[in-house]
Amino acid sequence: MSDDRRMTRDDAEILDREILWRGYFRMERYRVRHRRFDGGWGAPVEREVFERGHAAALLPYDPARDAVVLIEQFRIGALAAGANPWLAEIVAGIIEKGETAEEVVRREMVEEAGCTVDLIEPIVDAFTTPGGSSERIALFCGRVDSQGVGGIHGLADEGEDIRVFVERLDEAVARIGRGEITNLIAVAALQWLALNRDRLRRQWLDPTPSGA
Repeated sequence: MSDDRRMTRDDAEILDREILWRGYFRMERYRVRHRRFDGGWGAPVEREVFERGHAAALLPYDPARDAVVLIEQFRIGALAAGANPWLAEIVAGIIEKGETAEEVVRREMVEEAGCTVDLIEPIVDAFTTPGGSSERIALFCGRVDSQGVGGIHGLADEGEDIRVFVERLDEAVARIGRGEITNLIAVAALQWLALNRDRLRRQWLDPTPSGA
């Protein structure tokens, strides 16, 4: 096989699949085989996959103040890893059946951050941990007015206790370098915004009506 051949979905086969455990999420075991880069087929292997659905996340940006709206909440995964379980993050939510990713982030902005977003720009739609999970996250940046934003938010019936705060973009990016922001989705969104800030400020602060 040529070294520059690109593999596709047709180069993998699902031989068997079983559900090992089902709760709020579920765990499945797959028996698969896939083509090798030398052109042949590998022997069947077993792989476990954590199924938690797909999600959408949004980084709220106020171009007039050059500031972002971040949230802080308790995360069991960080506690299990022995880290501080209160993480600085961006607004996110699971995409339910019949919902679009944009509908999710607009809803979660109200529930988690207590504010609304108007303009939205897609960043990327990507896998989070494809070595063991099927989850994809649709990542966005959205324009907000951060004046008066803050406080404690979240849905009580879902056990949410979310602190909302506004921070200058440069300070948020600096906190990544200091190891203070360790949620990878937030890291990716903030670094994307740092690269695209000038363009977004020109577009989002331009008073000229669209099409004028």
